[in-house]
Amino acid sequence: MAEAVVVSDIDAADIASVRRRAILSCAIGNFFELFDFTIYGFFAVAIGRAFYPSGSMLSTFATFGAAFLMRPVGAIVIGAYGDRVGRRAALVVTIGMMAAATGFTGLIPTYQSIGVWAPILLMLCRLLQGFSTGGEWGGAAAFLVEYAPVGRRGLIGSMQQLSTQLGSLSGSLSAALLASNLSPESFYAWGWRVPFVMGFILGPIGYYLRRKVAETPAFERAVEHRTVERSPFFAAIREYRVRMAQAFGLSVVGHVANFTFVIYLVNYAINTMKLPPGSALSCAVVWGLILVTLTPLVGHLSDRTGRRPMILASALLNLVFGYPLFLLAIRGGTFPALLAALATAALFQALYTGVIPSILAEMFPTRVRFTGLSVSYGFAVVLFGGFAPLIATWLVSVTGNPLAPAFYVMTGGAISALSILSMREHLNAPLD
Repeated sequence: MAEAVVVSDIDAADIASVRRRAILSCAIGNFFELFDFTIYGFFAVAIGRAFYPSGSMLSTFATFGAAFLMRPVGAIVIGAYGDRVGRRAALVVTIGMMAAATGFTGLIPTYQSIGVWAPILLMLCRLLQGFSTGGEWGGAAAFLVEYAPVGRRGLIGSMQQLSTQLGSLSGSLSAALLASNLSPESFYAWGWRVPFVMGFILGPIGYYLRRKVAETPAFERAVEHRTVERSPFFAAIREYRVRMAQAFGLSVVGHVANFTFVIYLVNYAINTMKLPPGSALSCAVVWGLILVTLTPLVGHLSDRTGRRPMILASALLNLVFGYPLFLLAIRGGTFPALLAALATAALFQALYTGVIPSILAEMFPTRVRFTGLSVSYGFAVVLFGGFAPLIATWLVSVTGNPLAPAFYVMTGGAISALSILSMREHLNAPLD
C-alpha cells in the first residue's frame, strides 16, 4: 500500500488540494459518528421491541447512554495514541471500529430469536462505537484546525461539525422516510435495520481516504523538534487542568440541548403526544437542515468576532428559553408547535456547533491537543449528553411534570455560561 505523503515535501501550490483531501477524510468519520448515534435514538422504540422483552424505553435509552461511558476511555487511549504517533494513524483506527459497530448493530437477531444474547450483543456494539467515537471527535477537530491557516480555523474547524450534522441529518431523514413509507409491521420487523447495515458501505471508503492523507503540519513540526509528549494524558492533567475544566464546562450546553431536544423530545412526541412518527421525525430533519446551513457561517463569523461570544450566546439562550420551548412543544401538542420549538432550538445550537472544534483546539498546544480536547469533550458528552434522554425520562417519571427536562437544558446553559466567562479568548493562538 502506498505511503501517505508528507506536507513538508509538498509544493506550496498543492497545499490547498491536500487540505481539501484532509477535510474529506475527516468528514467521512464524523458523518459516521452522528449517523449511528442519531439512528439509534430515532429507532429507540423499534430497538426496544427487538432486543428487550418488555420493550422498555428506559432499557433502550440506558443502552444508548452506555455507549457514552466508553467515550472518555476512547478519548484517553486513542487521544494518547494520536498525540504520540500522529493524528492520521489514530483516525484510521477509529473509522474501522465505527463502521464495524454500526453495521453489526443492524444484523443482531432479536430477543425472540436468541434471548438474552440480543441485548448483550447490542451493548457490545454500542460500547465499541462509543470507544471509537471518543477518539474520533477530538482527533478530527485537532486534525482540521492544525491544517487550517491562521484566520480560517473557525471556518475549517466547523467542517468537523458540519459533517457530523450531515450524519445526523441523514439519520433523521432516513428514519422519517422509513417510518412514512413502510407499514408499522415492516418498520418494526426489519425497516429500522437498513440504515445500520448501510454503515458498512462508507467504512472502506473512509479508511482508504484516511490512509492516503498526509499528517498535519503541526504534528510534523512536533516530530521534527522532538516535542512529542510520551505521556500526553498525564501532561495535560498536570499542566492544563484548568483549561480542561473550562473546555469541559463550555462543551456541556451543546450536548444537553442536542440530545434532549432532538432525541428525547421527538421520541416523547411519538410515544406520549401520539404524533405520527413521520411528522415528528421530520421536525428533526428541519433541525438538521438549520445546523447544516448555519454551522459554517457561524464558524466563518467567529474568525472575525471570536469564539467566546458564540458559545456564550448559545448558553444564555438555552438558559433563558429552554423552558418556554418545552412549554411550546408539549402544551401545544401539535406538529407546528414541535416544529417551531426544534427550529428555534436549532438556531441556538448552531452558535455552538460552528465554533466548538476551533475553540477547544486553540486551548491546547500540539503535544497534548488531541488528548486535552478529547478528554474534556468526552466527559462532557458522557455526563450531560449520552444519558440526557434517560435523565429526561427519569425526571418526568419522578416529578410527573412533562416539562421537567427543560430544567436540565437550563442547567447545561448555566454551566457553559459560567465556564466561558471564566476563560480568555484564544482566537488565532499559536498552535505550537
